[in-house]
Parts: sequence; structure tokens; C-alpha cells
Amino acid sequence: MIIAVDGPLASGKGTIARALAAHFGLPYLDTGSLYRATGIAVLDAGIDQTDPEACAAIARSLDLAAIDEVRIRTAEAGAMASRVGSIPQVRKALFDLQRAFAEQPGGAILDGRDIGTVICPDADVKLYVTADTETRARRRWQELNARGETISLEEMLAQTRERDHRDAGRSDAPMRPADDATLLDTSSLSIDAAVTDAVAIVEKRQKA
Repeated sequence: MIIAVDGPLASGKGTIARALAAHFGLPYLDTGSLYRATGIAVLDAGIDQTDPEACAAIARSLDLAAIDEVRIRTAEAGAMASRVGSIPQVRKALFDLQRAFAEQPGGAILDGRDIGTVICPDADVKLYVTADTETRARRRWQELNARGETISLEEMLAQTRERDHRDAGRSDAPMRPADDATLLDTSSLSIDAAVTDAVAIVEKRQKA
């Protein structure tokens, strides 16, 4: 069983995807971490962010075992992920890695922004997790401040809107719900309630 979980920044898709993986006993891949790690590697190498081939070369050489999980969760990494993720050559470089993970025996759960539309259009279950912009910005702001990053709520809201615009407006694999995805709005849901709803959606699709 392949489960695709898509959605914008701070919608709760990662938390939900991890919970689904634990519930159904499936391996899980946060595909956003690949783009975050690529973005940070581009920064570290001093590569021109507008050079698509150079950025793609970084993506192809990505070492999953060497990804710094702490560093890729910063606001800087998130912004870089959106920038390099808008480069078609980078997306192509990371496509095979994501697809291979999805096709392992028994299936898998992947979350991102184009899983149900591009990476796994044949997924057994597709979820599109969303929430209103203000709620998502506040969630991300609280998360970053808890980690010691100094950013105002106003700045976070502006960054969230900018990232949504970039992710949804890119020409290659724009962020959008798959036509057959089930929408899950977490704006007013607790984590437990969102996970419960997600499990129910998957179980309903399984029975169907």
C-alpha cells in the first residue's frame, strides 16, 4: 500500500504521515528533507542558486545518511528548499530516489508537495493536508522560536505566503491536490484529532 500525503508548510502533513506510518507499519519518507538538504548543500558549496545544472548535480550527489536533521529544520533550510525545489533539473534528480522508496515491497508512506500528482500518481491513498495561512504561520513560528530561532510572527506570515506562492506557482510539479485526493483541513484540529481523521480516511479507502 502506497500512501501519498501532500500539503503546504506547517499544515501537519509530516506529523500525520509519521503517525500513519506507525499505525500501518509502513516505512516513511519526508521528501521535503531531500530538498532542504539539497538547499543547504548548495549554500555550503557556494553555488549560484540560479544555476540549474550545478544545483541538480548537488541533488544527485546527496548522501541521505549525512543529512543534518537539526540544520535542515531551520527557516533558512525551508526557504532554500522552496528555491531549489522550483528548479526542474533538481526535481528530476530527486525523482528516482523518491519513486524507488515508494515501490519497495509492502509499500510506503511519502509526504511532500507533489507525491500524489507526480511521484506516486498511482498511490492507493492520497491525502492533501491543509490549514489556513495564519494558523500555519503561527505553528511554524512557535516551532522555530522553541528551537531558539528569532523571527517575528509577521515575518513568518510573510515567508509562509511567499513560499505558498512559489510552491503553487512553479511550472514543474506545482503544489496542488491530486484530483482523487481526500482533503483534510487541520486548522481547528488537535494533533490527535487530525491523526484519527487521517487513519479513518485511509481505512475507508482500503475498504473501498
